[in-house]
Amino acid sequence: MPVPVPVSELGSYNYVAETKENLDWADLVTVDLSEITTPEGKLTQANILLSALKEKGFFYVKNFNISQERVNRQFALGKSFYELPQEEKDRFAVKEIERGNYNGYVGNRQRLVNDSKKTSLRSRVEVYNIPKFNGDFEHHHPAIIEERIGEIEEFARSLHSEVLDPLFVLLAIALELPEDFFTKIHQYPVKSEDHLRYMKYGKYTPEENKLMETWVRGHTDLGSFTLLFRQPVAALQIRYPSTNEWKWVKPQDATLTVNACDALQFLTGGYVKSTIHRVAVPPIDQQHVDRLGLLYFSRPHNNTPLATIRDSPLLQREGYTQNDFEASGNPVPTMEEWTFAKQKWQRTGYDDPQHKTAQILPGWREKVYA
Repeated sequence: MPVPVPVSELGSYNYVAETKENLDWADLVTVDLSEITTPEGKLTQANILLSALKEKGFFYVKNFNISQERVNRQFALGKSFYELPQEEKDRFAVKEIERGNYNGYVGNRQRLVNDSKKTSLRSRVEVYNIPKFNGDFEHHHPAIIEERIGEIEEFARSLHSEVLDPLFVLLAIALELPEDFFTKIHQYPVKSEDHLRYMKYGKYTPEENKLMETWVRGHTDLGSFTLLFRQPVAALQIRYPSTNEWKWVKPQDATLTVNACDALQFLTGGYVKSTIHRVAVPPIDQQHVDRLGLLYFSRPHNNTPLATIRDSPLLQREGYTQNDFEASGNPVPTMEEWTFAKQKWQRTGYDDPQHKTAQILPGWREKVYA
C-alpha cells in the first residue's frame, strides 16, 4: 500500500496596513455584478462600464461571488512560492523566453530599474504565470503549487464564470452588440494565452527608493481585461487619458480593480483605450514590505483577428471604424501573433536604446510613457 505523501503546510497571508499618506487618488467608478439579474440592471451597469472605459480605462468590480477566504488562499500560495529557494524557483523558469513564451517563473534580476536618473539598481520584480487548465498547456509546478493545483484551477475558472463573462456581456450591451459577442471569443475551453499570476515586487531600502521615480515604467497590457485583487501597498498609478495626469489607485475592500487592454482597443478601433499604468515607489510607511500581487490576464482566443468590429452601431455612429493596423494598410494580426510579438518585446532587447519605441509588428510601434 503506498505511503501518503504529506502536503506541505500553507501559511496564512497578512495584509499590510494601508498607507496614512494623503495621496492623489483616482476617481474610479464601480461595476456592481449583483445588479445584472434584470435587463434594466444590465443596461445600467453596461452604461457605468462604458463610462469607465471611455474616461479612465480602470474601474472597480464588486459582488463577484468569490469569497475573500478563497482570495486569501491564493495570496498565501503566492507568498509560499516566493519563499522557495532561488534555485528551486529557477527550475520552473519560462522556456524559450526569447520567443515570447511567458508561462512559468520569470525573475528580472538582469534588468535595470526603469527610471530617468540612470541608477545601477536591478529590478526586483518576479512573476509566476499559470496558464489555462484546458488541455492546451503543460503544467509543471513546484510542490507547493502542485499539491493545490485543483484549488488553483477552480479559482482560475471561477474568474471566467463569475467576473469576466459578466463583464463581456456588459461590454457587448454597451457597444449595442449581441450579449454573447465577447463571451464567444473568450471561452475557457478554447486556446488563448490567459494566465493567473503571482507577482512579487521585492522591497528596496528608503535610500534606494530615493534614487528611483518608478519601479515599473508606464505601459499597457496586451489582452482584454486584467483583473487585480486588492493589494494594500499603494504603488499602482494610472494616467488619465484626458489630462495625462498620473493618479494613485486606491485599494478598495471587497473589490477587484480591472483595466482595459490592447486587444479591446484594437477590436473597437480605439474607442476603448488600453489603459496606461505604472508601478510607482510606495509611500514611505509601506516601503518596509514586499508587494505581492494576485492578477489574472484575459485574452481573446488565439485565432481571433484583432480587426475593428464592424457590427457595432455605436462604433459606427462615433466613427471608430479603423484601428492602427487597418489605418496603416498593414496586416491585422491574430491575438496569438500580437501576444507573442509584444511578449517578446517585453522580455528581450531592453538594453537597446531603441527598445522603448521598437516596432512590435508592422503598423504598431511602442510608445514611451513616463
